[in-house]
Amino acid sequence: MPTSVSHFPIRLAIVEDDARVRELLREYLCHQPEFTCPIVVDSIEALWAELDLSLAPRVMLLDVSLPGQTGIQALPALKKRLPDTDIILQTMHDDPERIFQALRAGATGYVIKNATSLPQYKQAILDVLNGGAALSPSVARKALQHFQPQPSQQPGLLSAREQEVLQALTEGLSEKQVAARLSLSPDTVHTYVKRLYEKLRVNSRSELLSRAAKGDL
Repeated sequence: MPTSVSHFPIRLAIVEDDARVRELLREYLCHQPEFTCPIVVDSIEALWAELDLSLAPRVMLLDVSLPGQTGIQALPALKKRLPDTDIILQTMHDDPERIFQALRAGATGYVIKNATSLPQYKQAILDVLNGGAALSPSVARKALQHFQPQPSQQPGLLSAREQEVLQALTEGLSEKQVAARLSLSPDTVHTYVKRLYEKLRVNSRSELLSRAAKGDL
């Protein structure tokens, strides 16, 4: 899928303690023309040291289960230090509690290592750069199921079209991609998104996804 990102190369950081996975990501992503990889490390502690020496990355692939401080534990401090960096968590686990913790802490995406090919990693990063959210299909399904209202809960809260837009958002699509899927104009999709925020009482895409993962809508 073509990307509208125009400022290449994009600075990418990879934080992964599994040497095999780290090298696979380095060999593939860091040789793509869209990316440069100033930071490739195996721990949060090594990451902090590199951040003192390098320009801030635009996107970070961050492993959840790191030695020492974990990826999720480090997220709040990383988002404070790097407010303009999109952070995509990567892990072997797709349990709802981990997903919620990651999204609540500021992650822009959550991908499952053994279910994500190298080209899908690249596309996930480009989707994030274009305003989408990078979610593996199994993660998107788990988030989406929390939006499905029980028969006794607020019948008719969302219209059929609003539910379609909501489903597309939880799958990680940008507003432009939602418009293409549903054959709507981008302005119309934006109006639907504003209505969703009002009805579901959220203020941002990350809050929408985190509340979905938590199941408190």
